[in-house]
Amino acid sequence: MKYTIENISFIVGGKILQNRHETVIEHLLIDSRKVYSPASTVFFALRGPRRNGHQFIPELYKKGVKKFIISERIKDGDFADANFILVNDTLESLQRLTAFHRKQFNIPVIGITGSNGKTIVKEWLYQLLHEKFNIVRSPKSYNSQIGVPLSVWQINSHHELAIFEAGISEPGEMERLEKIIQPTIGILTNIGEAHSENFINREEKLNEKLKLFTHANKVISKGDDAWITRQMLRAGVNNFFWGRNKSSDLQIISVERKASETEITLSYKSEPLTFSIPFIDDASIENAVSCCSLMIVAGIDRNYIQEKMQELQAVTMRLELIKGINHCSLINDSYSADLSSLTIALNFLDQQSAGSKRTVILSDFLQTGLNEKKLYEEISSLLNAHHINQVIAIGKSIGRYLRINDGAVYQFYDTTEEFLQQFRFSQFREEAILVKGARIFGFERIVHALEQKVHQTVLEINLNAIVHNLKEHQRFLEPSTNVMAMVKAFAYGSGGAEIAGILQYHKVDYLGVAYADEGVELRKAGINLPVMVLNSEESTFDAIVENNLEPDIYSFELLEQFDIFLKRSGFQKYPIHIEVETGLNRLGFTVYEIGRLGHTLNQTDSFEVRSVFSHLASSEDESQDGFTLEQYKKFLEASDDLEKTIGYRVVKHIANSAAIIRHPQLQMDMVRLGIGMYGVDAANTNLVELQTVATLKSTVAQIKHLKAGESVSYNRKGVVKRDSMIATIRIGYADGYSRRLGNGVGKMLVNGQLAPVIGTVCMDMTMIDVTDIASVNEGDEVIVFGSDLTIQQIAEWAGTIPYEIMTGISQRVKRVYFEE
Repeated sequence: MKYTIENISFIVGGKILQNRHETVIEHLLIDSRKVYSPASTVFFALRGPRRNGHQFIPELYKKGVKKFIISERIKDGDFADANFILVNDTLESLQRLTAFHRKQFNIPVIGITGSNGKTIVKEWLYQLLHEKFNIVRSPKSYNSQIGVPLSVWQINSHHELAIFEAGISEPGEMERLEKIIQPTIGILTNIGEAHSENFINREEKLNEKLKLFTHANKVISKGDDAWITRQMLRAGVNNFFWGRNKSSDLQIISVERKASETEITLSYKSEPLTFSIPFIDDASIENAVSCCSLMIVAGIDRNYIQEKMQELQAVTMRLELIKGINHCSLINDSYSADLSSLTIALNFLDQQSAGSKRTVILSDFLQTGLNEKKLYEEISSLLNAHHINQVIAIGKSIGRYLRINDGAVYQFYDTTEEFLQQFRFSQFREEAILVKGARIFGFERIVHALEQKVHQTVLEINLNAIVHNLKEHQRFLEPSTNVMAMVKAFAYGSGGAEIAGILQYHKVDYLGVAYADEGVELRKAGINLPVMVLNSEESTFDAIVENNLEPDIYSFELLEQFDIFLKRSGFQKYPIHIEVETGLNRLGFTVYEIGRLGHTLNQTDSFEVRSVFSHLASSEDESQDGFTLEQYKKFLEASDDLEKTIGYRVVKHIANSAAIIRHPQLQMDMVRLGIGMYGVDAANTNLVELQTVATLKSTVAQIKHLKAGESVSYNRKGVVKRDSMIATIRIGYADGYSRRLGNGVGKMLVNGQLAPVIGTVCMDMTMIDVTDIASVNEGDEVIVFGSDLTIQQIAEWAGTIPYEIMTGISQRVKRVYFEE
């Protein structure tokens, strides 16, 4: 049927105020931001608590919309060639129009309602039946008083089957939705506490939902709840029950969960029906049996049912299991918050956690109809029963009443925004996370923050490798020798707070940073280990003292400045570290100044020397071993002299990563472990089995096929000598990929094969020649460096050292931390 202003006015019982153009109407519009075909669109000026659609009419008129259904009179002269229909209630008119539209089609219509599972059942039915029928279905979760009309309006003459959801929150709503959907087959998923606030009791809520099936030929529901079964029988609907009850039309005989699938055996009319689904949680099993029941009612062949059930795919809405950051499993149930669905979701969490840490992120539970204290007592009981390790509660009410078992971590935030502002990437690692919240809290933003991002440049940090490399170096140390782990320069580009956290857990003795602001960040991240600041300066004294950081003092000027600051601030015996210059000739007191230094220290109460140290210039170089040992001799004499002068013993340290391995006799009281901890054997000794910590990955953005003689990148320095396939990679010098690696110097790994860089490295992109590599596609992963293409090799190509490559990775490159 073609709709015009005249027949729409007749259908909705309106009055035409102005009719300038009698054009066909194809699209219904309620959102002024979503104008796609203005000439064939009619706008319903809905009135809401904060927005009145009538105020957007001038804007829409300018965009080309000329047909409006209104409930308030407007100035006709402002819209000379527009069409207006005046009605009492624009929402009621929208519903009346779409109810009329539904009556024009004589096709099977499935109406689905219930507290949970509506969208999954709808989407799974589509997956199961779309090969047999041309199906129209509700977009996303369009199940409201507005969503249902917009869904039903989609029906056209090509459709053979319709599947629509219906959701309600108060009495009187379902009767209106029934007139719009007019289902021939109904599915009741379950009855929970969601949106119970406006119902007197569970019975009223169920009876309201059953109104959807007033004229349905058959209604499918679970038959194991005797109360629901009685209510449905009293309602007089033609029921089809499924469940374990022997009286069910479709009886569940057995449910056998396996590693990644569930085998379900049913009995219908005394004949068995067995199929498998690729899910193991209770929610999926119930939804699958509902879908199977529908197909049986529809007369679908059993063999078809068995085949298609095994092909079911996860629906990216309810109880969505996705890969999270730092090797977490993420369960997205960010659409609802009620007790019934929480129980199902926690069961799903049990199935997926496999003994790992369990975290639940919950919002306030709204519109349950329960007393808040009792509600959150039940929620607490559920969380405790499922042995949740960490609960993050968001909302005004949940924080007041939730009570968690001792030993569980509990965090509380008033709003989602507050949580996101304090979100730390490293807070979640190797755990199963359930995100469950009422829609109003917008938990999809939390899911977005927690989900693993793909198709972008990332630096993967293997925390297990950090620990392994630490222990490898500790093999060369005496049990009494302490370790200062160097996390300067953002932990050599790997992420200071994240690396420091794992080092603190594994009980290193000290941390070393380059500047005070790095130490401040560690304190903010909850790191409480002693922290030495190597490059102290007067402007940072406040931050150093405020955060209990320990400065390296390397000159008399700096010593005097800090002494004055401490006296003015009222501090005594503040811990400091003394740097001695023995041959690097960078910073530090010379060996000839040690006597004076000792006397100066004795004249003030401001300081307590925690350690004295020096830097080796070339401990990794065998040809410089004589110089290294001479440095050690100078340092030993200087440190001994200082101890004698100040009258107490201090910690001494000079050995770095290479010296730990090559010069174990230099370990003294403490060693400073730096690049070796990050997987680089700076001395190439082959005496230590280090693991790769950092893997820099990107992806292929585009592939181009060039003819011989064509050039690549700026300055046309990269010219192909044959017909070539060139891949553009999402990394450039702004990400830390050196321009020195351009023009064939550097290479990247694609499908396990080396591909040379062609042309100059750009700010955000680098091109590589993949002509000789089979099956390269856009989106493929590319390894810039890692275990198979070492950072040492990249450094050699670039004519530099691994330190520069590691610390040069830009902060815009996302760090992904994981443990194996």
